[in-house]
Amino acid sequence: MKRRIVWAFCVILLAGCSVQPWVKPYERESLADPIMSFSSDPLSSKHLEHTRDVREAARGATGVEGGGCGCN
Repeated sequence: MKRRIVWAFCVILLAGCSVQPWVKPYERESLADPIMSFSSDPLSSKHLEHTRDVREAARGATGVEGGGCGCN
């Protein structure tokens, strides 16, 4: 009985991984609206982020693009 419950639980978990995305392609336009961004001035926030990276010698977890090879 216990095996069946564990097996059913595993099947339910795996079925959850196969869910299609809920956002349709035509709905993505409204989600990419500038009003949905975190900052009102992206250029200024990019400059402050770069300054913080240089001063603290820490980088990452902010969505900054780069290849990791040090050439950027």
